[in-house]
Amino acid sequence: MKREERYRQVLDYFRKEMPEVNTELEFGSIFQLLVAVILSAQCTDKRINQVTPALFHQYPDAKSMAKADADDIYEYIRSVSYPNAKARHLAAMARMLVEKHDGEVPMDMNQLTALPGVGRKTANVIQAVAFGKSTMAVDTHVYRVSHRLGLVSKSDNTPYKVELKLTKHIPLSDIPLAHHWLLLHGRYVCTSRSPHCNKCGLHDLCPKLIEDSRLEH
Repeated sequence: MKREERYRQVLDYFRKEMPEVNTELEFGSIFQLLVAVILSAQCTDKRINQVTPALFHQYPDAKSMAKADADDIYEYIRSVSYPNAKARHLAAMARMLVEKHDGEVPMDMNQLTALPGVGRKTANVIQAVAFGKSTMAVDTHVYRVSHRLGLVSKSDNTPYKVELKLTKHIPLSDIPLAHHWLLLHGRYVCTSRSPHCNKCGLHDLCPKLIEDSRLEH
């Protein structure tokens, strides 16, 4: 099967099965989304949604969080992965937002990635979810599923290469949704260690390229 046809069938399936999708993180503003995405690195959205209500109650915006130090923030996020580093990132990120952007989250990729704790994946999530841009955030789920479904080549062995290949073949209007399609499929069906192939609607189409499908850190 040619790659173009594989993309067409995969996208048709997701359009039918998941016509409306969005992030599972809970937030009330773009700043809160940014905080949640930073916290979600190597941690489940379920865990993040458990800790952010108290965190956002205490620090609802950048200006309030900018007044806190890392130790203050740590007490609210101690149950997430790498809480010390994330607390430092959040405190520094909030201060930079206040000092350089009047407390508002910027839309520009370079300005986003200049913020402490914000890499390309996080910036792409913010651009897509908050600003409606056609950006493809590649996390471990997206990386794994893209390889297993044969949407990308074995040589696409970094998140950035996968991002470029996916955005080349997926229509612009579908890109923001496609991130969630692939992510949720990887989170609940095409799981890392024991994929639920018997429950997968793409079972007959999938070449099941299991080897070399996990993100190498």
